[in-house]
Amino acid sequence: MNHERSRGLYDRALSVMPGGVNSSVRANMPHPFFIERGDGGHVIDADGNRYVDWVMGYGPLLYGHDLPDPVEAAVQSHVAEGPMYGAPTEVEIEHAEFVARHVPSVESIRFVNSGTEATVSAVRLARGHTGRDKIVVMQGGYHGAQESTLVEGSPEDHGPSTKGIPEEFAEHTLPIPFNDPQAAKEVFAEHGDDIAAVLVEPILANMGIVAPIDGYHETLRDLCDDHGSLLIFDEVITGFRVGGLGCAQSKFGVTPDVTTFGKIIGGGFPVGAIGGKADIIEGFTPAGEVFQSGTFSGHPVTMAAGKATLEYAAENDVYEHVNRLGRKLREGISEICAERAPEYTVVGTDSMFKTVFTRDAPDDPDACCAGGCRQDPDCARYDACPKTGADVAAAATDRWERVFWQEMKDRGVFLTANQYECQFTSYAHTEEDVERTLEAYREAI
Repeated sequence: MNHERSRGLYDRALSVMPGGVNSSVRANMPHPFFIERGDGGHVIDADGNRYVDWVMGYGPLLYGHDLPDPVEAAVQSHVAEGPMYGAPTEVEIEHAEFVARHVPSVESIRFVNSGTEATVSAVRLARGHTGRDKIVVMQGGYHGAQESTLVEGSPEDHGPSTKGIPEEFAEHTLPIPFNDPQAAKEVFAEHGDDIAAVLVEPILANMGIVAPIDGYHETLRDLCDDHGSLLIFDEVITGFRVGGLGCAQSKFGVTPDVTTFGKIIGGGFPVGAIGGKADIIEGFTPAGEVFQSGTFSGHPVTMAAGKATLEYAAENDVYEHVNRLGRKLREGISEICAERAPEYTVVGTDSMFKTVFTRDAPDDPDACCAGGCRQDPDCARYDACPKTGADVAAAATDRWERVFWQEMKDRGVFLTANQYECQFTSYAHTEEDVERTLEAYREAI
């Protein structure tokens, strides 16, 4: 493939943008290819190369790059009426009502502008609601670019995971391993009276897709109830992808006190949201005393896009389609790995998928889970499959970025550029896209 124009654009970008990008995950090696346009389940780059796109904007593009007619009509109608007003609109209420009808935890909701803004606001709300300071997070979990959660280490020895955050800011954040009930019990035994909330992704979706072991979220729910802390599910990625319109919390049968949203809830436009029990969410100003505000919050175009996106999914076979393709990909990749790299672990559920280049799994072709790792204790691979962020980090992460991603790109398949970010099917993808991708896997693995 020719990438001369993308290389030239990258050279230009380096002179005016840090690292040549506006989000660090886009800075792949040797340089990113620049997208010119999307077409259904595909993208075309600046040099005219066409790729099957499984990145899907890192999750929000449930319909791919061609919006269904009702969604496009809703967007165009609100664009034509004016960009925004600095005043409420009816579509905000309608969107909030739809989400509250379908997501178990949501009685009230505040729309914001990004997943990061949602989790920042949720942490502030939890502290204001409980009068406590400490937040429990998962090692390897991701909750946006915010000071309270860019923290690494253990409850006894932790600090900021990036420069620019004072040590004091990390003092009240307690990182524990995902899928370790004993660690959760111990941190509550030590700090329970000071813990405002546990902030957790239902699935570690920014760390190679790590599913919860049986009973883990129930343990967190019980601990929060026993100590008067809030359970916050970060469903920025899993929301309206896992579990359909009920989100991952409905799939796992555990209802948090607060849920953060992003991505699909805005139909592909910039968005975030914090939903939960009314008596908690109404702690936000002006109803309560926890300050939260934003010029673009509840932007009418975003609200129209998000509402129409979810309504279309409710009325059509969207989730059946994307979940079927997701399972077909995971099953096909599992077969390929069983033949060529049985130590690798295929992960994912519903419309999410990824292959983790694990090193120490049993060299047994028959031990691969056909539809993605299910954390089944009876599985021969159970002890070797990733259960924490550290397990994924111990995989052959460089091979993904330096070799495999490059090989797939050269075969016209666009995957997330590192081992950690997950991939997504869309309503625009086809069986042919799946087969083309599996053929590329056979050649690249």
